[in-house]
Amino acid sequence: MTTGPNHPGDHPVRAAEDPAPAGEDLAALLTRLLEEAGGKSQKDLADASGVKHPTLNHWITRARGTSRIPPDSLRAIGNAFRTWGVEVTPRELFQAAGRPIPGAADEERERRLVDIYRQLPTKAQRALIQSAEAMLAAARASQ
Repeated sequence: MTTGPNHPGDHPVRAAEDPAPAGEDLAALLTRLLEEAGGKSQKDLADASGVKHPTLNHWITRARGTSRIPPDSLRAIGNAFRTWGVEVTPRELFQAAGRPIPGAADEERERRLVDIYRQLPTKAQRALIQSAEAMLAAARASQ
């Protein structure tokens, strides 16, 4: 299933067809995926994703919360599993971590945003950052 572009410049993205089972948090999801990876350990996942092993272990043992996991770490974990032939979508990982699901990365939109930011005076740059932080907070609150 695909969804069409929502805004000019957006590209169609694949919707998650197999979301994480209801109630499956990040610890449960990672544990299940490691089992599906057959023989892969937390250390293997840490090495493959670039996430420090103690940090990953804290997420899996629920010793540390998941609300501040960098999106790039979740993406890297997903990439590691997919490299091992284990299917997992970014949506599954972000939902399990209780994080807002970011839109698909689009280099052209990112470049345009950076170009606009660089052209703004300092006061307007600060206002743009505050606005973006408010949008992110609202997205997190609506999860």
